[in-house]
Amino acid sequence: MKHTLLKSVALLAASTAVLAACSNSDSSTSSSSAASESKELTIYIDKGYETYINDVKAAFEKENDVTVKVKTGDALTGLDNLSLDNQSGSAPDVMMAPYDRVGSLGSEGQLSELTLADSSKTDDTTTALVTNDGKVYGSPAVIETLVLYYNKDLVSAAPKTFAELEELAKDSKYAFEGETGKTTAFLADWTNFYYTYGLLAGYGGYVFGDNGTNPEDIGLANDGAVKAIEYAKTWYEKWPQGLQDSTAANNLINTQFTEGKAAAIIEGPWKAASYKEAGVNYGVATIPTLPNGENYATFGGGKAWVVPTGSKNQELAQKFVDYLTSTDQQKSLYDATNEVPANTEAREYAISKNDELTTAVINQFASAQPMPNISEMGSVWTPAGNMLFEAASGAKDAKTAATDAVKAITDEIAQKHSN
Repeated sequence: MKHTLLKSVALLAASTAVLAACSNSDSSTSSSSAASESKELTIYIDKGYETYINDVKAAFEKENDVTVKVKTGDALTGLDNLSLDNQSGSAPDVMMAPYDRVGSLGSEGQLSELTLADSSKTDDTTTALVTNDGKVYGSPAVIETLVLYYNKDLVSAAPKTFAELEELAKDSKYAFEGETGKTTAFLADWTNFYYTYGLLAGYGGYVFGDNGTNPEDIGLANDGAVKAIEYAKTWYEKWPQGLQDSTAANNLINTQFTEGKAAAIIEGPWKAASYKEAGVNYGVATIPTLPNGENYATFGGGKAWVVPTGSKNQELAQKFVDYLTSTDQQKSLYDATNEVPANTEAREYAISKNDELTTAVINQFASAQPMPNISEMGSVWTPAGNMLFEAASGAKDAKTAATDAVKAITDEIAQKHSN
């Protein structure tokens, strides 16, 4: 009896061991299966980048055993919704953001800090564009600046100085119909501060001190800025009245250019397609040298890849951003979109394609200044635009217009950003 009982206990123990082994085996198989499941990384982009991302993501997916899911929509709307998306857990892992949004979103806690990879080949300007208070919140993807468009049917070569533009303005063939003594030879939307800044900066004006980081030091009413405004006024005396209308000036400028009535204008690379569609025989060059011999120091603009703080795959997202900003992928971006890559090695590749617009943007960017990306910049645009209107219309002299604009900016910053 005792022998039988011991035998039964032994059998029970053996059975238990076998069951445990099977259980462990099942658990191990289950874990192995879960580990082998593909990870997923979500990128949210404008529709225009969808083909590019779909073309380049395969190599990254294979190398990192990950599936890159592409979502498209309006990029700015996506950034506006980022606070809620981060909180709800629905934020994508990677997005694209204009440089002027990167710093403020980062300081607000909506973007994760990133490390700029050596392979991204950034320069001082693009690094500054994604840095706020010493912290990097994006990896530069593309660059853009304003450039000079000129009509090859009206002028044989791009004007190189503002003195040449002034000579063009004396030609009666550019007389504006309906307003005696007004010319459309050269036009610029200077009631829009984005377009005006290069003029002011070329004369020594600036937005914020300490390379755009100190909102307590506003340089839009210094001696250089006032001289720039006074020079702008000499053009407004030559231009049609409509150029003083901040809501209609840009449309007037582009209409005059597409209709062959303006020889040269200052505009952005985003306008090239519409000029081509309109059949304009246009050329593109850097903006002419100012009367004081200095460069027209435009804002350096463009976009960066960013990682929301709500990303569930921070490490992998950083890796994907590094991949997208590497030289080979930046070359692919240029080939797919014709947007100028931020990567300096890829820029050389872009220049080798001998495209006028690309070359002009890259050359103009060399003298461009990083647009301040601190949140206080939002208080600058309207007062600075009004500054040029008030001076151009004669409502105020240049010094008064500039001083009043700085006061308005200072007051709004104090109201919005006081502790």
